[in-house]
Amino acid sequence: MTQQPVRFGLIGTGRIGQVHAATIAALPGATLSWIADPFIEGAKGVAARFGGTVTDNPEELIASGEIDAVLIASPTPTHVDLIAAAVRAGIPVLCEKPIDLDIERVNALRPLVAESGVPVALGFNRRFDPAFASARARVAAGEIGELEQLTIISRDPAAPPADYVKISGGIFRDMTIHDFDMARFFLDDIISVSATGTQTFDDGAREHGDFDTAVTTLRAASGAIVTIINSRHSAVGYDQRIEAFGAKGSLQVANAPTSLVSLSTADAVEAKPPYETFFLERYAEAYAEELREFVKLVRGEASTSPTFEDGRAALVLADAAQRSATEGVAVSVAL
Repeated sequence: MTQQPVRFGLIGTGRIGQVHAATIAALPGATLSWIADPFIEGAKGVAARFGGTVTDNPEELIASGEIDAVLIASPTPTHVDLIAAAVRAGIPVLCEKPIDLDIERVNALRPLVAESGVPVALGFNRRFDPAFASARARVAAGEIGELEQLTIISRDPAAPPADYVKISGGIFRDMTIHDFDMARFFLDDIISVSATGTQTFDDGAREHGDFDTAVTTLRAASGAIVTIINSRHSAVGYDQRIEAFGAKGSLQVANAPTSLVSLSTADAVEAKPPYETFFLERYAEAYAEELREFVKLVRGEASTSPTFEDGRAALVLADAAQRSATEGVAVSVAL
């Protein structure tokens, strides 16, 4: 018997909201039913491309009775209230990271989510990147022995605008939070965080007391060490690499090239084009797989979607890294 499509309600039609709208529209088994954004013209623009009823009020979307799932892609300060409203209505949620910038608000929401039984997933799409997922599966299968070191390199092509830095919550909550989740994807027993950050090149970071360059070390109960290397700029493109090292060997995930064609001449050998330059292109497959897994979750099937608890844990690590970098101390954590 053919299953009915999962009817999505999308809240937020900014850059990432538009990505999700396009992904839903292209995904068999899903349809975009409602779209909410206080900037109603944004909602109308998305509806014109992909269909759906529009409103400037997310509460109307949640109460419509015409959706099976909510995808929250609105600004971070709205996430807690929207998750709570959807959970109270019994509607499964996929929310972009972070849950909130304030761990106390997240902790206050935690009992409602846990007691409701309503699925709440977090948008850590990098877990669904085929190369990262393959490396993690091979580590879990014991191919390189027990994991001893994990190195995650994540550098953006260019620093964000200063106005964004001001409201972002800082590099650890805004950027490194994806890497914290990736660290936990490989090692879920992190017990200690040490971080250092500098203001090397970005005026926005200097103006708003943030870092543009950071290195974070996580220690696991097993003794494994995770090193996360971040920068807000990279002249060679979007730098996204992982190395997992164990007693039997190592696994490496390289950057995604914009072309597989290389050039050799008298002046250069195997000259290659830059890496992918934007996260939307680099992680296009991951966004699609993220939605496929969430559809399974909505339907009550087995799913690998990151949970509310995964989102909370990543924020705990981000807060610990911020404290460590600011105070110059190692911070113990209990996840």
